Amino acid sequence: MIKEALVVLALGVALLGCGTTRLIDADVSTFGSWPAGRVPGSFTFERLPSQQAQAQQQQELEAAALPALEQAGFKAVDSGGDALVQVASRSLRYERGPYDAGFYEPYWRGNASYLHRWRGVGFGWSLHAPYYVNEVSLLIRDSKTQQVVYEARAQSDGPWAEEGLMRALFEAALKDFPHTAVSPRRVSVEAQR
Repeated sequence: MIKEALVVLALGVALLGCGTTRLIDADVSTFGSWPAGRVPGSFTFERLPSQQAQAQQQQELEAAALPALEQAGFKAVDSGGDALVQVASRSLRYERGPYDAGFYEPYWRGNASYLHRWRGVGFGWSLHAPYYVNEVSLLIRDSKTQQVVYEARAQSDGPWAEEGLMRALFEAALKDFPHTAVSPRRVSVEAQR
């Protein structure tokens, strides 16, 4: 009886992890001179030659940015939009995170706080989780004047790199659109797992 209850409990916990959301903290920087009184209108994605060479990857990135752009009031069109939007991303994977310092090996972070951390399991061997730094950037230009009217970047780091992360980073980047705010600043958004 107890064994069956534990199995049911374990399955319930496993199912809770599927389809849940996780809060992402992103460092966001925004700059620009969006004209006062101008409402977001139609836009067309614009690609650099290097992005055209990787069309499939760029299309996936644009699909991740689209919900955030629509939430900000933009509407995608194939050509002739009021604005031109360029999106880019960067993901770096490290084998060791910043807190994977060795046994009494110092690690400096932030405002020079000294951290000692014991790592290891069992008899002297240790497990290192990969550590990721993910960043997205977005540039909006007026299609008539070619002037950059808005620029945004969002970066997040940690031991995860799921698909929903890029979408959440674009949402964080455009959270205060069209206003710019203190840069960089911390913005929290939910990411689908």
